Amino acid sequence: MSTTDSNATATPRILTFVGSLIAQFAQTTTVAATRTFSAANHWLHDSKKALYGLAVTRILFGLTGLGLLLTNFNTRYYSFGSGSAWNREMADPLSDFPKIWLFSSFHNAMGNDLAYSTLYVALIGLSILFILGWRFRVVLPVFFCLWVGFIEANDMVGDQGDNMFRIAMILLFFADPAARWSLDARRRARKGEWFRDGSAPRQIGIVAHNLTLVALAAQVIFVYTSGALFKAGGAPWREGWAIYHPLETARFGTWPALSDFFMAWGPAVAFLTLGTLFLQAGFPFMLLTRPTRLIALFGMLGFHIGIAVLMGLPWFSLTMVAIDAIFIRDRSWAGIAQTFTEKWRAAASSPGGGELQVQRMPATTEDVDPSAAEAQDHTDSAQLVGAGSR
Repeated sequence: MSTTDSNATATPRILTFVGSLIAQFAQTTTVAATRTFSAANHWLHDSKKALYGLAVTRILFGLTGLGLLLTNFNTRYYSFGSGSAWNREMADPLSDFPKIWLFSSFHNAMGNDLAYSTLYVALIGLSILFILGWRFRVVLPVFFCLWVGFIEANDMVGDQGDNMFRIAMILLFFADPAARWSLDARRRARKGEWFRDGSAPRQIGIVAHNLTLVALAAQVIFVYTSGALFKAGGAPWREGWAIYHPLETARFGTWPALSDFFMAWGPAVAFLTLGTLFLQAGFPFMLLTRPTRLIALFGMLGFHIGIAVLMGLPWFSLTMVAIDAIFIRDRSWAGIAQTFTEKWRAAASSPGGGELQVQRMPATTEDVDPSAAEAQDHTDSAQLVGAGSR
């Protein structure tokens, strides 16, 4: 066979081989895309996801609001009310929110201590109802409007946690955070759901709820990854000493002794600095598998505990931890709740725990059976003799 004939034979074979590879790749890609779309469609429409996680988010958000309000109660006038007039925000607020009538209640009441205290106490009550999940669909919009008006009335005392809190609260309007661990959930269990399964309103609620989870997850991922990329652009984070300076300042080093303890060893400073950077940058990828997800969530929990304690920003940290709760599966939350319930019941049923054990004592010597008393005396004597011999 000549060289020309060999080339003529090889060319169709190569084309056939390449064509089969392309066809196989196209088929595999199509099947994978179809399966992915089917799985996403099923996840989106099947049922409401992360009900326990969102319940934890609701509870921790309520605790964040309640904690901030209670810890600032004695200084409410100076921090937010009439005593803060020196910063000119009462006359010309820096934020645009007080200029919107929905969020103007606290700003309008800043000069009247009685009116301000009334709104303040009302917001405390709404925080408690928010935690308990009582009539959540009614409480949420009222709490949201008052909270934004309160926190934005004095822009100087806010932090980035306020922005995250507000964004997440807007998203909660479209979810069902009171479906578990709430008074609303107890009422639903007793009276049933408003809409039957398969109905259009029920299906719309499921889709809106699950899309809210996607939006919350995306928001958290944006915060962590953008923060990591921004930090990586600076020499302090790249070189491993970025956390040293804020913890050694009077403003953020709220516990100087603890700050000195953690900052005393250089390798620990470098490990915490670079560990924070890598953890935030890799957070979305670590969510893909359970082992890495556990590392990511526990790592971020430790990160936020450090911010809360060492930098004096507990409410910012609690806000972020509350949103991170959606990444924990319902099965895990249910298991945690069951463990606590079993331990509580075991403690209640154990001797000396739970109900007070009351033993009736005879009022007089006539109430005592003489033979029983004599037998008990012999038993006690024998026990004393035995104890003495040991």
